[in-house]
Amino acid sequence: MNFDCVYYYVSDLDRAVRFFSDSLGLELSSRDHVARFKIDGVPFELVPTTDASRYSGHGNARLCFGVQDMPGAVEELKSKGVPVGPIHHVENGFLATFNDPDGNELALWQDA
Repeated sequence: MNFDCVYYYVSDLDRAVRFFSDSLGLELSSRDHVARFKIDGVPFELVPTTDASRYSGHGNARLCFGVQDMPGAVEELKSKGVPVGPIHHVENGFLATFNDPDGNELALWQDA
């Protein structure tokens, strides 16, 4: 067995590609019936589905972006119209969460 990718289900592939490209600055690497990005060499895919129960699952997996300046990263996303939750100070760093247009949770992380 080997690692393939990390993926999120989405309802509207065009809208999701715009969000991940325009709001988050990810570069689209290919697209056919799914959209593919690479994040620091890790394959990330957007997979369209009409089954709304598959969005924003209750599992533990989240796409988390490391940042060097948490307040600056939060403000940058907000300036692009992305609602971001409060910055939480935890034992070893800072965490803020936000959602894609389908409600999939994403996170920003800064080491303490």
